[in-house]
Amino acid sequence: MTESLTETADEADEPAPRARIFADLTPLRTSPDYRRLWFGNTVSWVGQGMTALAVSLQVYDLTGSAFSVGLIGFCSLVPLVVFGLYGGAVADTVDRRRLGLASAFGSFVLSVGLVAITVAGVERVGLLYAVVALQAVCFALNSPARSSMIARLLPAEQLPAANALNSMTSTTGGLVGPMLGGLIVGWWGYRAAYGIDAVTFTASLYAMWRLPSMLPDRGEGAAGAAKRASVMDGLRFLGTRPHLRMTFFTDMCAMVLANPRALFPVVAVLWYGGDAKTTGLLVAAPALGALLGGVFSGWLGRIRRHGLAVLFAVASWGTAVAVFGLTRQLWLGLIFLALAGAADTTSMVFRNTMLQAAVPDGMRGRLQGVFIVVVAGGPRLGDFLAGSVADLVSPGVAVTGGGIACVAAVAVLALRWPRFARYDARDPEA
Repeated sequence: MTESLTETADEADEPAPRARIFADLTPLRTSPDYRRLWFGNTVSWVGQGMTALAVSLQVYDLTGSAFSVGLIGFCSLVPLVVFGLYGGAVADTVDRRRLGLASAFGSFVLSVGLVAITVAGVERVGLLYAVVALQAVCFALNSPARSSMIARLLPAEQLPAANALNSMTSTTGGLVGPMLGGLIVGWWGYRAAYGIDAVTFTASLYAMWRLPSMLPDRGEGAAGAAKRASVMDGLRFLGTRPHLRMTFFTDMCAMVLANPRALFPVVAVLWYGGDAKTTGLLVAAPALGALLGGVFSGWLGRIRRHGLAVLFAVASWGTAVAVFGLTRQLWLGLIFLALAGAADTTSMVFRNTMLQAAVPDGMRGRLQGVFIVVVAGGPRLGDFLAGSVADLVSPGVAVTGGGIACVAAVAVLALRWPRFARYDARDPEA
């Protein structure tokens, strides 16, 4: 399989064994701008993870309602979907550095606002919902701008390594942030968690401040030449680019058909006889696998057949989820969830690389906006589907059947668009 994904290289050109195993740090070494951006994002992601948990705990303290806690996700989903598309269009119109700086500053102000609300003793859950929604707006504006910058800061051959490093940023935030948030809220209260989050945003602000101007290159393609970027232009562009569409289709196969996270509380009790701690382990396992996938990502830089790698990774995700649905031993289930997380990292790295390398600079923001919508909306649809099937049939059928459906759907897509498997990073095309 490896030989079909990579090109044969002379022994003298092959990287050292360590470079083939561990994450490739070349982007951090060669680009000071990328290094500052990566470090700033990593620190701020941890802070955001702390705030996300703290808000959930505070909403539950105020309401005593699990439904009220669940509404937090809805309050962030709608702005992410709406402003994800709009933010991508804005990122293709204005200086991306200024957009990233303004949206990061907005997130900083909102974190300070949470501190002020808590210090003032205001106990209105609606106010917390409003802050969460505005934070989602800032993220939806910031993410396309930040993602579009990467291809301008690094050469094409370093993009897979950079995306693997970026995956470690988000995964570290998802793992470390909530753990620290729980400890800090327990020791010093909500205001401390929100305050630390505000401080961590200064790292992201500093990184954005040091970047050069990042005006979109409007010289590539008629759509990119427009003075005002249109969301519809981005969607029409995507409609004419089968390789890019496939990156979204394959991700939807995984996130909608084979996403068991909504069932973790149920399977923790029914399958493993566990409790909330068992649920926590099930939630953490895919994230830990994703983090390890980033740590041991040095070999990804040698892959040239990015389309084939995406198909293989998504099929591996579905297979791991399907087998997880058959397990009734906790340690074995955790292993397969971790394998699914590692496969997801591999898929994400190559899908992001294709979006960055095969899209004209003047269109990158809008395509990254579509990416946000898929990433935000896909798992929510997956939660609904998994919960519905589990109620109608059983959790086992929902999980294993979903994994099998994911693999089958990927196979159908690969047969329908066979050129995707032949996509070559040396000659990127959309």
